[in-house]
Amino acid sequence: MDEQKMKSSNYKAHVLILPYPAQGHINPMIQFSKRLLSKQIKPTLVTPISTHNSMQPNALSTTSNINIETISDGYDAGGRAAANSREDYFEAFKETGSRTLGDLITRLGNIDAIVYDPFLPWALDVAKRFGLVGVAFFTQSCAVNSVYYHVCKGFLGLPLLEEQIVSLPSLPPLRPSEMPSFVHDSESCPSLRHLLFNQLSNIDEADLVLFNSFYELEEE
Repeated sequence: MDEQKMKSSNYKAHVLILPYPAQGHINPMIQFSKRLLSKQIKPTLVTPISTHNSMQPNALSTTSNINIETISDGYDAGGRAAANSREDYFEAFKETGSRTLGDLITRLGNIDAIVYDPFLPWALDVAKRFGLVGVAFFTQSCAVNSVYYHVCKGFLGLPLLEEQIVSLPSLPPLRPSEMPSFVHDSESCPSLRHLLFNQLSNIDEADLVLFNSFYELEEE
């Protein structure tokens, strides 16, 4: 048995970690990966080629104990900045990312689960296609995602009226101005609004749902 296989055999499971390629999404999932390592679960961080190429050496040094693999978002040379629009980028990432993520799973073998950012809901489809556990990891708080969930599922209609008081389970009564900006102003930046609400499109099919929060902050 070679050294790499010996190292792999010491882990209880091997998990792919797929964040949305933005700093505020990557960093929480790197911290989560470190927690997995402490539990003898092997994490492999998966990023688009364009993101990996733009990462500074000191950023990579924080993941020294975490394997990094790449997939394609369809714009390897420039990432989202190279796309004509956000819509074009999201569509290319879905098509090319799904295919290259599948190629990566086949190449690596012995993958047990994919922990994915729900901004990339197609990752769950890939996990199911390969018979893997699909785990959604939300980088925003439970409260914010609860609001998005109720909008996505049609329980909270938009646009909100200025004098409306919004009552949602486990949340205090909220005025429209206290809601997330893409809910308060439902006409702003349609492409980003679609990204936020679409992250919940297949959430009921996920095997596990995790949030970047802690109990004392959001007991309810």
